[in-house]
Amino acid sequence: MPLLHSIKQLSEKYFSHTQEIRRHLHAHPELSYNEFNTAKFVAQKLTEYGLTPTEGIAETGVVAMIEGKNPSIKTIALRADMDALPIEEANEVAYKSKTPGVMHACGHDVHTASLLSASKILFELRDQFEGSIKLIFQPGEEKNPGGASLMIKDGVLENPKPSHIIGQHVMPLIPVGKIGFREGMYMASCDEIYLTIIGKGGHGAAPELAIDPIVIAAHIIIALQQIVSRNASPKQPTVLTFGNIIGKGATNIIPNEVKIAGTFRAMDEEWRASALLKIKKMAESIAEGMGGKCEVEISKGYPYLENNPELTRRIKKAAEEYVGKENIVDIDITLGAEDFSYYSQVIPASFYRLGTRNESKGITSYVHTPTFDIDEDALKIAPGLMAWMAVRELEHLHQ
Repeated sequence: MPLLHSIKQLSEKYFSHTQEIRRHLHAHPELSYNEFNTAKFVAQKLTEYGLTPTEGIAETGVVAMIEGKNPSIKTIALRADMDALPIEEANEVAYKSKTPGVMHACGHDVHTASLLSASKILFELRDQFEGSIKLIFQPGEEKNPGGASLMIKDGVLENPKPSHIIGQHVMPLIPVGKIGFREGMYMASCDEIYLTIIGKGGHGAAPELAIDPIVIAAHIIIALQQIVSRNASPKQPTVLTFGNIIGKGATNIIPNEVKIAGTFRAMDEEWRASALLKIKKMAESIAEGMGGKCEVEISKGYPYLENNPELTRRIKKAAEEYVGKENIVDIDITLGAEDFSYYSQVIPASFYRLGTRNESKGITSYVHTPTFDIDEDALKIAPGLMAWMAVRELEHLHQ
């Protein structure tokens, strides 16, 4: 396959270019919906490659088209996210974040760098394939309502409408050089739960004169776990986690209120809706039964992510051609969430994983941690792999 060979050669050739982009982005991270400099940088690179980017989609999103021969025959989309996380980086590396308290701890710098180099490769080889490729550089993956939903509202899946969309994400559990796939249900929906338990403050030595919101909060946290253990089917993946409690009393002071924040994850929309109602009702009634009050706020997040089976099979086959069958791994469902799921609700979508782990180099930290990093050898593969998947998908759709 001469085109496969050309793409591989260019992916290797542009490795230092991809690495340079990734390191620049890593050193200059921006939080969700504030990716102004990142968007400018992406648009500038696309322009350098010879493309004509459209900026300002959902404010900080960037889109560009690569037109092969007979561009209107078929269009597919490739997506990368651009935002970073509010985490202080603990790595001592040359490309360490220069922005205090902000870090690319989820690999979005890798995703953006990969798609930029993939677009460079595809643009150079555009006379060797038929159809068009829409490049989507998306803001706000890490924060509700999700940049994908805003870009869809802004028409990113129209004019032209892609028939399929492919997304890539780093995976620190998979060794570098390996690529992970899963057909069907893959990632969970994600809702944020905020509870304010209101009691009546008082002296710790006279609890009978107060209504203790700390005790009410403790009962609510324990009771709500029954929604998972006793209301969800054992065959239904579900998680309810509370990771934040604020009750500003003291050893001898009962506070007026306690705030609790958590996350609810599910993989079925009917169960999701029913569970959220149960959470609200149970929290309110426990507080009321104990003499207090509970205000429940639920921030609806991303839907579940389903990888279209046929598309996933095809891009998996393309990956086998690119990295060899021995480097393809089947991955399990995860209760993590991704706003790529919004695209999957509109058109057939597939989200695959790029291995970035290297134990011998000590690169083992998970995403969303202050020590997360990747083995940059993954950048030799990622752009070419994306380009090859895109070309193979266009070939299939044209048949």
